[in-house]
Amino acid sequence: MYKYLLVLLSVVGMATATFAQQKQNMNSKQSNHKVLVAYFSATGTTARTAQKVANAIGGELYTITPAQPYTDADLDWHDKQSRSSVEMNDPKARPALGGKRLDVSNYDVVFIGYPIWWNLAPRIINTFIESHDLKGKTVIPFATSGSSSITGSVATLKRTYPTLNWKEGSLLNRAEEKNIHTWIDRLKY
Repeated sequence: MYKYLLVLLSVVGMATATFAQQKQNMNSKQSNHKVLVAYFSATGTTARTAQKVANAIGGELYTITPAQPYTDADLDWHDKQSRSSVEMNDPKARPALGGKRLDVSNYDVVFIGYPIWWNLAPRIINTFIESHDLKGKTVIPFATSGSSSITGSVATLKRTYPTLNWKEGSLLNRAEEKNIHTWIDRLKY
């Protein structure tokens, strides 16, 4: 019995060491890049995903904060007069940013996370992009959504900001850390 316990403990120890080594290898692969994980989250879903992305990549987390927080009434997409509906129906809408100022000059890679609204990134993502000089940086979108894919939102962002160095985005609904690692490993930046 004691012999089997030792074998089991050895196997568990090797598996743990292997996972730790894989994580270390991934972080060292990315370590020559200073990474920012900037995200907007209205309900907390995208915030939880952004935290997982930051943990997986070893990036610094930054919350894209609206100057005027969104209320439940603002987010009521059934109401055509709600703040989110009005903003999303106006391609030129740029909600003001609040929160701490951000200096992006220190970062090489910027992950931008957002919930998908009306098959697009919320307009505050446009405000964020237009308020920060992202030229020369690698920009990687990720999103959460109840039913939409990320395809339409990424296509619109690329069309609106064609001079940015966009990489493959990913929809990360309820993504496990393993899936996030797999996506990040596929990225070439």
